[in-house]
Amino acid sequence: MSAHVPSRTSPLSRPGIRILLPVTLAVLAMLVTALPPAAASTTASRYTAKPTVVLVHGAFADASSWSKVVARLQEAGYPVIAPANPLRDLAGDSTYLSSVVSSIDGPVILVGHSYGGAVISNAATGHPNVKALVFIAAFAPEEAESALDLTGRFPGSQLPTSLITRQYPLPGGGTGTDAYIAPAAFRTAFAADLPARDTALMAATQRPAALAALGSPGGAPAWKAVPSWYLVAGADRAIPPAAQRFMAKRAGAHTSEVREASHVIMISRPETTVAVITAAARATR
Repeated sequence: MSAHVPSRTSPLSRPGIRILLPVTLAVLAMLVTALPPAAASTTASRYTAKPTVVLVHGAFADASSWSKVVARLQEAGYPVIAPANPLRDLAGDSTYLSSVVSSIDGPVILVGHSYGGAVISNAATGHPNVKALVFIAAFAPEEAESALDLTGRFPGSQLPTSLITRQYPLPGGGTGTDAYIAPAAFRTAFAADLPARDTALMAATQRPAALAALGSPGGAPAWKAVPSWYLVAGADRAIPPAAQRFMAKRAGAHTSEVREASHVIMISRPETTVAVITAAARATR
């Protein structure tokens, strides 16, 4: 003999629910069909996606100089690229960086250190997805100005008396001239706030810059159209702090300064460097 199980009335069979459910489903269907398929995800991404941060090193350094900054930005959820700056000539280096920017979907924050600032000033032109330029103890030249022009305009740089040169063959024939910082002068002129054991390694592995690059005139600067931020290294013996303040003011940049920092402020003060970059990212979203 089987037990009798009393039937239960489903909550959906109640009169009110029977009337409302079809109406609700119809309204939802209308909303879904009225929006493009990717509208919801696109709208959400505007508020949640972070820009790609592109970090450009300068002369006498390489992409590893950004290592501490990269780690902190990645921890904060930012996509990061730190390409190798060729350091051959400003026009060619800028064209190379422009090709990197062209490969990136979505907004970009371009960050340059030292000579890398001149490169980002040129490379950002023609890229509406570049939302901010960030100069870290960097050159921000006006059109026709070179890095050497700006360094020589203000007293205090130790680079002119610290450089050694080596010749190298050019692809089309002839020779070029590479500039290095003499190992004995490297720490004092470039990275005085880092331990001597670190600067000895940096001096041995430094990337030379062609004198042609440092003497190349800048093109029409993107900082005239793109919002900019500037972090001044107040104890810099490579680019005089007075030159940095002058360039930051001329560019109308949001400016901050660490008075005791050497030229490699992104290595000795990574937290401050990241704070400036993320401030630019937040302000331009």
